[in-house]
Amino acid sequence: MPSVINIRPTRLEYIRTKRRIIVAQKGLKLLKLKRQALILEFFNASKTAATLRSGLQSELIKGYQSIRLAEMLAGTMILENEAMKIPQITKLQIKAKNVMGVRIPKLEGGQSSTAITEHILELPTSINEAIKAFQNVHKMVLDVAEKETTLRKLLYEIEKTKRKSNAIENVFIPRLQNAVKFIVFRLAEMERDTFIMLKTVKRKMGEREQENIQREKEILAS
Repeated sequence: MPSVINIRPTRLEYIRTKRRIIVAQKGLKLLKLKRQALILEFFNASKTAATLRSGLQSELIKGYQSIRLAEMLAGTMILENEAMKIPQITKLQIKAKNVMGVRIPKLEGGQSSTAITEHILELPTSINEAIKAFQNVHKMVLDVAEKETTLRKLLYEIEKTKRKSNAIENVFIPRLQNAVKFIVFRLAEMERDTFIMLKTVKRKMGEREQENIQREKEILAS
């Protein structure tokens, strides 16, 4: 944005600056609407994350209790041996979804494969229950991680949108408005100068006309 001193005080520049103000005001309105939508999305995600964290804590307690129970019923050696035999889970895929221009991660996969399910059916009930408990923990950890990342990205975009809207509202638009005032002032000043100049020219032309008339009268009288 050029300084007021560098602005050409013309009617064309006045029209252009007025249009820029209108565009900036529309952009500011859209940014504020976007920020409100992001804040709403942030609070919704925050509630979900809080619920998931609470559920994860409860599930972890159940998981550790199930391991202690399996250790008591099946023995530490059997529990460790069976743990080493469990096949790996499927690979985790990270995709993205768009929320108000923000790319939010979406985790897919990371679930139990068919081989794990078949392996669980062959185990003692106590170990079976422990594995299922930690399968739930694994799923909830992924959900919490997804929501926590979503919250960070939304918060960053909210702050970024706030900075942009503040810059437009408190800096850019006031500069444009000051430019309009400067152009109006200069145009009015130029109009006054032109009016005075025309009035002076008209007066001088009148004086010359009077002088010519007086000269013609003197010639006729001589």
